[in-house]
Amino acid sequence: MHVDALLAGIPAPVDLAAAEVRASLDPHGVLVVLDDDPTGTQSVANLPVLTRWEKEDLAGAFATGAAAVYVLTNTRSLDEKTAAERNREVVAVALAEAADAGLHVTFVSRGDSTLRGHFPLETDVLSAEIVAHGGAAPELTLLVPAFPDAGRITVDSVHYWVTDGEATPVGETPFAKDATFGFASSNLRDWVAEKTNGRIPADEVAGLTVDIIRSGVDAVADFLAGLSAGIVVAVDVVEESDMRVVALALHRLRDRPVLLRVGPPYVRAHIGQDIAAPVSAADIPFAYDRGGLVVVGSHVPLTTAQLEELRRQRPDTVTIELDVRQLIDERREAHLDAQAHAVADALASGSVIVHTTRELVTGADGDESLEIARKVSSGVVALVRRVLAIAPPRFVIAKGGITSSDVASEALEIRRATVLGPMLPGIVSLWQPQTGPAVGIPYIVFAGNVGDTDSLARVVATLADAN
Repeated sequence: MHVDALLAGIPAPVDLAAAEVRASLDPHGVLVVLDDDPTGTQSVANLPVLTRWEKEDLAGAFATGAAAVYVLTNTRSLDEKTAAERNREVVAVALAEAADAGLHVTFVSRGDSTLRGHFPLETDVLSAEIVAHGGAAPELTLLVPAFPDAGRITVDSVHYWVTDGEATPVGETPFAKDATFGFASSNLRDWVAEKTNGRIPADEVAGLTVDIIRSGVDAVADFLAGLSAGIVVAVDVVEESDMRVVALALHRLRDRPVLLRVGPPYVRAHIGQDIAAPVSAADIPFAYDRGGLVVVGSHVPLTTAQLEELRRQRPDTVTIELDVRQLIDERREAHLDAQAHAVADALASGSVIVHTTRELVTGADGDESLEIARKVSSGVVALVRRVLAIAPPRFVIAKGGITSSDVASEALEIRRATVLGPMLPGIVSLWQPQTGPAVGIPYIVFAGNVGDTDSLARVVATLADAN
């Protein structure tokens, strides 16, 4: 269905500025965003992001006075048991440090805008841990996966992927066939029932529709106030103002504790940030004059198309391939040594693309597929770490969620960073590392499933061609 036909007849959006939402914030409140991969930061600017969650990490982040703090848990790459434990650890430390700082925490479980990730596991664990540490149980869980900047919108509770003007229900896209987190439902109410194996029936999921949202903040506040405790709410979003209306309604209902399961842009709306302009090369400090390193680990079809376009536009850029099958067998170390030295040599004269073979190797089940993905990602990490020691690049771009997490925390050893802003309108995050050997090397987190065919090439051009 063409998106114009889908949206025909819906009410006009509410004219609501980010500043109005920002003015309604609780000065003693803070969002703690448990980000299941680093791409959740691509819609925000000037916020702290942590890849570790010891007491000093959270205390330092809270001391900045930021309205939101991102904690990279990377749980989308983990099995359920490990993912649950990481969520528990973050809640315990965040609540303790927030209490010392005199802050009230609202927890945000950041998930994928194409519905992949550990739901309902993570929201269940967060709710239970809040109560276990003496907090009030969240009365509502809001499900807001929309990402309008990247063509993900929700209308009448149906979640769509919009590309080239065509709106496709997300259950009919390649993302629904994910080896670990696949699903069939596009209606969020049905999706909740599917993912909870019927524990939460579809007819018990509330639908906060665009008609209600565009009736204004009071209508949304009344709708949410009238819901029974324990309800999951599927939230429609077509554009930024829809999220701002929901955010402002929640701020008015701050005595009612909520839990948020959201896509990347909702945090921006909730804390009243304006949509940041893309960061320009003139605003980025570069410590090194070598070429940049572009690391591509994602296997979704869009990434494959973006890589092909990058090669077409920049045919002189050296490409080094990591063979997936060699990374998971006894040839691993020799292969990594050879490719790392090849990358380091090539960086002397320009930028280098490193990617795994396009063959997608999966296991017999979801857990085995995750284990293969971890081995491949750890191979990429080992390569980047070796290159960093030999020839630090001008910049590093990591393409794909699991890849970008592991490159940040393991290869570049970034413990704390500041999210400077997006490289493209509303998407693709630029981090400024504050710790580790990558200080002075801009780090760009590029999700596998966002942008147009030429988006990767545009980001590389901005960074590589700057004087």
